Amino acid sequence: MNMLITGPSGLIGTSLVRSLKISGNTIFSLSRTPETDGFKWDPVRGEIDLPNNVNIDAVIHLAGENIARARWSKKQKESIFNSRIKGTRLLVDSIINLKPLPRALLSASGIGIYGDRHNILLDEDDQPGEGFLVDVAREWEAVTKVAVETGIRVANLRMGVVMSKKGGVLKRLLPLFQFGFGAVLGSGDQYMSWITIDDVVKAIEYILTNEDINGPVNMVAPNPVTNREFTKTVGMVLKRPAILRVPALAIQALYGEMGKELLLTSTRALPRRLQSSGFDFQFPYLEDGLRHVLRRDT
Repeated sequence: MNMLITGPSGLIGTSLVRSLKISGNTIFSLSRTPETDGFKWDPVRGEIDLPNNVNIDAVIHLAGENIARARWSKKQKESIFNSRIKGTRLLVDSIINLKPLPRALLSASGIGIYGDRHNILLDEDDQPGEGFLVDVAREWEAVTKVAVETGIRVANLRMGVVMSKKGGVLKRLLPLFQFGFGAVLGSGDQYMSWITIDDVVKAIEYILTNEDINGPVNMVAPNPVTNREFTKTVGMVLKRPAILRVPALAIQALYGEMGKELLLTSTRALPRRLQSSGFDFQFPYLEDGLRHVLRRDT
């Protein structure tokens, strides 16, 4: 297949591009600084250099501002929102003019769309909650409906916390745990819906070839854990103590709204759509997943 990928140098994009190339696919990147096999775009300025006659079978849209890069000031929230909504709108408006049309668009989203739902089990049929990330994800997915209306199969990849020692949450936490500063955050009862980088890549490739999958897809392992369980498991795998606790008030004082939504919100999401279609997770349990990514990251 000929594939167009945004965010090819990100945590997921890097592993995905490598895997797709090994499988014999041709990859075209769409980035601000494209390589020889890519095209240039600038989502902030609304500029994109994508010829109408390029033959693309599928588009995988992973680009977006890192939501944990900085404290959420008004300017930072605008940057997060615009990088996703404006960027996705620009991409969709471009690909619907390609001849022929791509057969599929896999567009990143997030389980943040469900908001803080305590211990309620959530699947793709549940309604969005409330909060900044909810608003971002809802609008993010809504923009892709234009592609659906033109006949392109669209899957909205609602990403959970991706486990990899090369980036994301785990990379930031590893030094703390290794020095014995692993800690439960807040009450520790909040649920965390996670997935290994291996299963993310495997699931994306599965969705690409399974034409019956469309709409929202929870990209999470089937066994979400509480923050307390996560902290205990990481400490056990690393053979380091993890007995500290950071109060919720301290987290909110330090990180503000970002700390509340990213660290204290409870989202217990399940991958119903993937499982009902027959997808088989390589790492359904956190301990096995952590031992794998810490031993041999892909």
